[in-house]
Amino acid sequence: MSLLHRVTCNSFRSLSLLPAISRAFACNYNLQLKNKMSNSAQEELTLVTENNGIRRIQLNNPKKHHALSLDVLKSLKNAIEKKSDEKQPRVIIICSSGKVFSAGHDLRELTDATGYAYHKDVFDACTQVMQLIQDIEAPVIAQVNGLATAAGCQLVASCDIAIASESSKFATPGVNVGLFCSTPAVALARAVPRKIAMQMLLTGEAITATEALKHGLVSKVVPHEDLEAETTRIAERISSYSRSVMALGKACFYKQIQQNRNEAYKNASDVMVKNLNYPDCKEGIDAFIHKRQPVWKD
Repeated sequence: MSLLHRVTCNSFRSLSLLPAISRAFACNYNLQLKNKMSNSAQEELTLVTENNGIRRIQLNNPKKHHALSLDVLKSLKNAIEKKSDEKQPRVIIICSSGKVFSAGHDLRELTDATGYAYHKDVFDACTQVMQLIQDIEAPVIAQVNGLATAAGCQLVASCDIAIASESSKFATPGVNVGLFCSTPAVALARAVPRKIAMQMLLTGEAITATEALKHGLVSKVVPHEDLEAETTRIAERISSYSRSVMALGKACFYKQIQQNRNEAYKNASDVMVKNLNYPDCKEGIDAFIHKRQPVWKD
């Protein structure tokens, strides 16, 4: 049995119990689950370190294959938004440990036992995290080692840059349990060609890291032993530039990509004129003209 099949089976097993859950049991189970989630919230579901403007957020729920439960999503959101002692980070890296980057949603939270309101909370929280990644000023890099499925694949697709190990695989296998990966499709369809996205969504089959690179889901593929070093190198390169200029450019990119060509050019032209008035832009141009290294103010 493949790792993808084992993860899928383990994550989706509870769905087969739906018809057998009575109303009374559901209420009791819901209470127990909420208490369990409250306790788990006290644990460190994400580990955060910060050094030289680079914030590293590690998903920390290996027993559940780093599933994006409601508590994990809340923890991830808090880790991304966390206020630093000084300024906000220049770059954020999202990573995990083990053979699975993230198995997506914890389907044990998505049964009748938890109910509609809880299900809505889960998907609202997930949407908030994915949008936050692209809305915040700091570039976000996914450091992917292993399997990224469903919402885990969505997380990779939502990041600005994704560096993957050669053994990584990516899938949206919701069709295997009758739950189409509709929300992962939003990020996936904006990262890869439409027919590749539909093939992944309709078949549930995984693609390799090489295929993910070919289709634009990841930015670079490296040997496992080089993954952290290469991700850090790219983060350090990004962090060496002006924070304010990076923030302006990232915001412009995501705005113009949703516009038609004429609107995009109008928006981007206005942004570049605005950028010329930034102190760091004036410093950079002056440094170029006088053949010296720029000293960024931000």
